[in-house]
Amino acid sequence: MTNRFQFNINATDGRARTGVITTPKGDIRTPAFMPVGTAATVKAMLPESVLSTGADILLGNTYHLMLRPGAERIHNLGGLHKFMNWKGPILTDSGGYQVMSLTDLRKLTEEGVKFKSHIDGSVHNLTPEYSMKIQQLLGSDIVMSFDECTPFPATDKQAKSSMDLSMRWAQRSRDAFGDRPGYALFGIQQGSTFKDMREESAEKLTNIGFDGYAVGGLAVGEGQNLMFEVLNYAPNQLPQDKPRYLMGVGKPDDIVGAVQRGIDMFDCVLPSRSGRTGQALTRMGPINLRNARHRDDPRPLDSTCECPCCKNYSRAYLHHVHRAGEIISSMLLTWHNLHYYQVLMEGLRGAIASNSLDTFVSNFHNVRKEGDIEPI
Repeated sequence: MTNRFQFNINATDGRARTGVITTPKGDIRTPAFMPVGTAATVKAMLPESVLSTGADILLGNTYHLMLRPGAERIHNLGGLHKFMNWKGPILTDSGGYQVMSLTDLRKLTEEGVKFKSHIDGSVHNLTPEYSMKIQQLLGSDIVMSFDECTPFPATDKQAKSSMDLSMRWAQRSRDAFGDRPGYALFGIQQGSTFKDMREESAEKLTNIGFDGYAVGGLAVGEGQNLMFEVLNYAPNQLPQDKPRYLMGVGKPDDIVGAVQRGIDMFDCVLPSRSGRTGQALTRMGPINLRNARHRDDPRPLDSTCECPCCKNYSRAYLHHVHRAGEIISSMLLTWHNLHYYQVLMEGLRGAIASNSLDTFVSNFHNVRKEGDIEPI
């Protein structure tokens, strides 16, 4: 196994790419979807179950883990991989988005962000240097630079100020990260929905030099059409030979559209959150198991799906255990949702490799347009 981090593109179809990110902890096939293990666990799933869905990499979060149980404690217990029993690669978010979205008191300065914990109200200071230290203590394979997630909507003046700050923080993150063979640091492009600012951000990040690049500041309320407008140009502004990561995305059709526009990596809480709220995400579209129409339905969620949920349980059972508040409802639906996402990624990789992405995407949309029309 290699002790280096590297990215090889094996095939392209239009702007879409498929390849492999190589890390000391294992390979990541791209396009890749990363299940979210915010607090060192993918909710309602065992690590072995997540692995069985086809996931190559998990995401953890700096903000949540620094507050509870603490990065030093995890480090003393052998690092995040050992702590959560995941042997593959782990990417950690820098905490910038959570500081923006979860905290009541947030004071932003050039130095960093002072905030109150959403757990106990304790006051903390998160800076680029401290974010790098926390992620190093955790043992993250892919570390994200510290940035400010620009809120939406933003004026051009607000977006420019936020982007400039994030770029200064990107340089400080790079300096603090240092030289760590086998580990990677990703820079985060900002600039809201302004093409010229995104271009400036990409140029500054490229000059600093990162192992991969994220498109940040999307999936924050702008809607799919505007997100795709930005993705029509933003990935091409970034280095072609490095992985491109669209943070916090998304729904299956978001992912398909972003892959067409050149994105390689994704993460989103939707599959696990939907699993806990009684929603199955399928090739036909979402299915709400709370609805009474499922209570006498003997069918699986999807007759073509090979996940344990679809192979062994009916919609009637899933409706029952969800309405009864049974834990197995979250377990089975999350397992199905994560399995579906990995099947989707596998299909996208195969279609790009065989130069048949347009056909794959057309079939994807046609099946969803027809919906769940199988008779009971």
